[in-house]
Amino acid sequence: MSAARHLHVLHVPHAGPDFDAALSRSGVPALARGEVTTLQVNLGKRCNQACLHCHVEAGPARTESMELASVRRVLAIVAASPSIGVVDITGGAPELHPQFRMLVEEARALGRSVIDRCNLTVLFEPGMEDLPAFLAKHQVTITASLPCYSPKNVDAQRGKGVFDKSVAALQRLNELGYGRRPELPLHLVYNPVGPALPPAQVALEAAYKEELRAHLGIEFDRLFTITNMPIKRFLHALEREGRGTEYMELLVASFNAATLPGLMCRSLVSVAWDGTLHDCDFNQMAEIPLGGEHRRTIWDVEDLAALRGGVIATSSHCFGCTAGAGSSCGGALET
Repeated sequence: MSAARHLHVLHVPHAGPDFDAALSRSGVPALARGEVTTLQVNLGKRCNQACLHCHVEAGPARTESMELASVRRVLAIVAASPSIGVVDITGGAPELHPQFRMLVEEARALGRSVIDRCNLTVLFEPGMEDLPAFLAKHQVTITASLPCYSPKNVDAQRGKGVFDKSVAALQRLNELGYGRRPELPLHLVYNPVGPALPPAQVALEAAYKEELRAHLGIEFDRLFTITNMPIKRFLHALEREGRGTEYMELLVASFNAATLPGLMCRSLVSVAWDGTLHDCDFNQMAEIPLGGEHRRTIWDVEDLAALRGGVIATSSHCFGCTAGAGSSCGGALET
């Protein structure tokens, strides 16, 4: 084992099934990064919700927040990295960050596409009244969590009354053209309520569209099915129920090598609120540094093209992204 691989093992916070061994059994070499086309930016952990499945452990009481100097540094890196086509903004509820709108405006001025990972209910927070119009003006892609088209399931996972607020937010976005005009994409995200793999994405998307259109008049573009990662809040819930081992065994048994070429870590770099760099959002929350090596931050890089070819750190939660049809921030990896 090389020094880099040894260092990455030291940073894995939870012992579990060996993902690198699964790669080896499949005849696949260690994962390496290709061209970096997406920079995912976590602006902080403050959120107006505290969802049961949240791997960020975000909530109203969290105070972690990216500093202004770091936001500006992120924009400088985007400007210096021609390969970056997408700035993917997440949190918490990223819209609550004081520099969210500045980041959107300047990233769009640089000619990059911008994704806002929105929980929908944030649109009803004080000071957010004009947020939908702002997002539409800058043609920001909205990727919004809606774990079911049933009020019971949504409220069970995300809190009482969340479904009704989410529906009202989607209807408002539709009024502005989201989900109806090609320049205003509106995507929804499905997470299983419990320790199970998501159903087939194409079939579930069709069901969502039929139900939301028929009963609520809501239109959207794509549905992304995302597997719940066995880290942070979801892992703690599994452990309280005594189902942590059962869920990990399901992920391992469902390992699908055909998902490996499409893994988001191959073309994405994740920036934490404190400026540290990670191979993906999940590694960020597991506190595994970029490549599993020493801690690197946005102040240590200029052009993200320099990261091409680097080894990607792995851990047991990587079985979540490679189980069944696969999972990424853009949904299933296989149809």
